[in-house]
Amino acid sequence: MKCRHCFSELNHTFLDLGFAPPSNSYLTKDDLTKPEKYYPLKVMVCDHCWLVQTEDYAQADELFDSEYAYFSSTSTGWLEHAKQYADMIIQELGLNEKSLVIELASNDGYLLKNFVEKKIPCLGIEPTASTAKAAKALGIPVLQDFFGEQLGKQLAQEGRQADLITGNNVYAHVPDINDFTLGLAAALKPSGTITLEFPHLMRLIEFNQFDTIYHEHFSYLSLNTVARIFKNAGLRVWNVEELPTHGGSLRIYGCHESDVRQTLPTVQVILEKEKERGLQNLSVYESFQEKADAIKNEFLEFLITQKKLGKKVVAYGAAAKGNTLLNYAGVKPDLLTFVCDAAAAKQNKFMPGSHIPIMKPEALFKEHLDFVVILPWNIEKEVREQNIQLAKSGTQFVTAVPSLKYS
Repeated sequence: MKCRHCFSELNHTFLDLGFAPPSNSYLTKDDLTKPEKYYPLKVMVCDHCWLVQTEDYAQADELFDSEYAYFSSTSTGWLEHAKQYADMIIQELGLNEKSLVIELASNDGYLLKNFVEKKIPCLGIEPTASTAKAAKALGIPVLQDFFGEQLGKQLAQEGRQADLITGNNVYAHVPDINDFTLGLAAALKPSGTITLEFPHLMRLIEFNQFDTIYHEHFSYLSLNTVARIFKNAGLRVWNVEELPTHGGSLRIYGCHESDVRQTLPTVQVILEKEKERGLQNLSVYESFQEKADAIKNEFLEFLITQKKLGKKVVAYGAAAKGNTLLNYAGVKPDLLTFVCDAAAAKQNKFMPGSHIPIMKPEALFKEHLDFVVILPWNIEKEVREQNIQLAKSGTQFVTAVPSLKYS
């Protein structure tokens, strides 16, 4: 296999999680009687451009189909994050009724509805039918398609170049990151701005976040690598912010290479920090498997111990990261009775691979529970606050990453 960015030969494994079904392919009751597709979940690192990437195995349309069940609006914390961003960027860029905002992977309209409210023209680009339908219901124009250079050029030819192109947690999801970035360049006005948010590889390594690795994430990104990819497409990263979202993310600000805006010192600060943490050192990548295995083993030992003690253990959040953890650890309903989730699209279905049933959040209150494992640990605070009555009744909340803790 060759690197998806620089085409160098890939010889180094970052993490091998064996075989697993796609993390967002939730199952119906009928599906349980049919064969389930498993793919290798192996991640390589390029020792030339340092792009960390999944091993080639499947087409993107097999992962983001009409039944794709991730709806951004399920998390109240994420809705607030989106609103704060919209308010900030509208003011910073002076966006108005003559501007155009394009969001890539616009999902269910969680972000663009803030621009619609301010009467700023916008366009969502979203390949999955279920989420695109939800966004259209909010009055958001949506183009149901995958984004890349061809679509970027088409938008430019139609006179729909954007003042702002934004994408939250999409850059890691694209199989051809070069084509996607060339699309950004084509669809951006000469003085336009790009903002992309994505989990920071440096934080993934620092906090042992191996469960954020799944098939839908084709790339795991550092600023160093993203700056290389942008430059290759005639773009430049001129500012960057560190965010607490998803266990530690970056928000990069991009523009055309010829843009008059100066590159801010923040960019060099993060680049230096990545270098200090060893992100251009193979040993940092080659030691990660051992850390992931330790977390997996500790979590499995906890579940087995509670089973022997006759304790009742369930989970909250049928998240993709939870599916990575459960499938790598080989957890089944005998150890984890059910998972609750607020997303209606996941309720009454089953977790891929583990076949653990997904129930409405009300199920948490129907009987005494000893432990609730919060699978999406990035929203631990939100889950605890929403279920404070459980803690008062003696239920303990558990997280497995970066190490096992419960209270």
